[in-house]
Amino acid sequence: MQSLSVVIPAYNEERRLPGTLDRVLAWLDTQPLEFREVIVVNDGSADGTAALVESRAQERPCLRLLNNPGNRGKGYSVRHGMLEARGEWLLFSDADLSTPIADVTRLYEAAVAAKAEIAIGSRAVDRSLVAKHQSAFREVSGRFFNLVMRSVTGLPFRDTQCGFKLYSTRAAREVFSRQQLNGFSFDVEDLYIARRLGFATVEVPVRWANVEGTKVSALTGLQSFVDLARIKRHRESHL
Repeated sequence: MQSLSVVIPAYNEERRLPGTLDRVLAWLDTQPLEFREVIVVNDGSADGTAALVESRAQERPCLRLLNNPGNRGKGYSVRHGMLEARGEWLLFSDADLSTPIADVTRLYEAAVAAKAEIAIGSRAVDRSLVAKHQSAFREVSGRFFNLVMRSVTGLPFRDTQCGFKLYSTRAAREVFSRQQLNGFSFDVEDLYIARRLGFATVEVPVRWANVEGTKVSALTGLQSFVDLARIKRHRESHL
């Protein structure tokens, strides 16, 4: 891997971002990359998220801030960042860094071995790598969502919702330019688009430790089930 962009969607992440940026930038500094960048996409935050990133960017030119036109959702934020990223490989990671940044190496090596252009982090392939679990309710809900998702879309993946995914630039441009959903179901939509376009995708076990402060509510969880039908209907009519 010669170059890497790390995209971090952020909504009111003033408290968690400093530690996350420290860890991401420190790891990037150890890598023999010809090009590196970290893009924080501010999703209309009401706190000091944008000011924090702007301040840090003055010291670290590889750090960039993108601002959404208001609070548009995680899916919108990831799409915005991935389409603006300039690396050879593009990783998007949750702002809480539940999966350590070093695990991007796992994704890249698995993608190369499988001759794939997309590698997705998974908590379900090897659950022994999960250091701290979510609540029992969220874990059961997630497994049920995955069963429904696989039935509706035909996708084979055991965990589509882990916020740690690596795309080649070519795959990212083709997939994210077609994404329509702005909410939390965008992961499924993008993987569905990728499959329809013929991009090989590999699911890779990663380390993961739950960090409290999720922005996924019961309402957004229910919306995710509704979105599954929309994904299949829209993709079949537009791809």
